[in-house]
Amino acid sequence: MTTLPPLLRPGLSLKTLRVHRQDAVLSIELSTPEPGNVVTDTLLDDLWAVLAHQDPGIQVVVLSGAGDDFCLGGDRTEYAEHLLQDPSGGTLRISGTKARRVCEALTDNPAVTVARVHGKVIGAGFALALACDLRVGSPDASFRLPELAFGLPMAWGGLLPRLLHEAGPARARELVLTGRAFDAQEALSLSILHKVVPAEDLDAAVTAWTKPLTRRPPAALRVTKTLLNSYMAATRLADPAALDPELMAAVVAETHRAAEAP
Repeated sequence: MTTLPPLLRPGLSLKTLRVHRQDAVLSIELSTPEPGNVVTDTLLDDLWAVLAHQDPGIQVVVLSGAGDDFCLGGDRTEYAEHLLQDPSGGTLRISGTKARRVCEALTDNPAVTVARVHGKVIGAGFALALACDLRVGSPDASFRLPELAFGLPMAWGGLLPRLLHEAGPARARELVLTGRAFDAQEALSLSILHKVVPAEDLDAAVTAWTKPLTRRPPAALRVTKTLLNSYMAATRLADPAALDPELMAAVVAETHRAAEAP
């Protein structure tokens, strides 16, 4: 029997995730279901700890969420705490940098990344799912980008350029500006989801992808994914997503100052 390398470096514990490896498949479950798997700095740190030290033998990474919802988005209470600590937005900028590196670690991962979504997929949770190569959802999946309603710019983890590329500029513009919710079937029509299957078939749908992927020669799979990402990037004249942390921090700090003004 083959002995698999340890999932994590010695001494590292995860507070917000459950991680499991089966041969060449690494499963990562967002595991704080009581607050809806909200994205906190701790969750981002945990995701980075797993993805940055991923074993080269992993060929597929599956991202899912525990409980009723995949992810209810960013933790606004934590945003407020960041502003109290640093009204200039410096702490928010650090948090935004964490978000960007995690989303890039999913998109640029040498393994194929799969999002398995159900329930509500909101804001930052939407960004994590969209950063994955393949996405499957149950019929109850509901998507929303409410950032504008909360006084936030669409500047988190490189979400906006990915959404423009996947769904197209016209539809992305409407979803971002209105912040309306849309269901799994509409997400499928927009290529935000690749498949919609009954909730009880989600695992089978993921397996239908992972089985053939793990049989592909690792080098060919890795290079093919790199080529796909490279050719997709070539269709964009510019990608200002590197500015996301700066933009988010600046807008939130300015909005906070305006609200505090007499």
